[in-house]
Amino acid sequence: MVKPTKVTNDIRRLREEAALTQAELAARIGVTRQTLIAVEQGRYSPSLELAFQIARVFGVSLDDVFHYPQEQR
Repeated sequence: MVKPTKVTNDIRRLREEAALTQAELAARIGVTRQTLIAVEQGRYSPSLELAFQIARVFGVSLDDVFHYPQEQR
């Protein structure tokens, strides 16, 4: 069983603001639509390279796309 990731993202919001379909974004970053869906829904954490490609498509930083909760101490 795959452990869910703690990483969240704003890919859907950014994609919709850019008027891109899932298929269009997937093609621009070189993955299948199914892979993009899994990343967008938080079921899969992308590689660092893929994360940079996604951020670059939208012209934003990684922190504007992906979020990781801070540890409580």
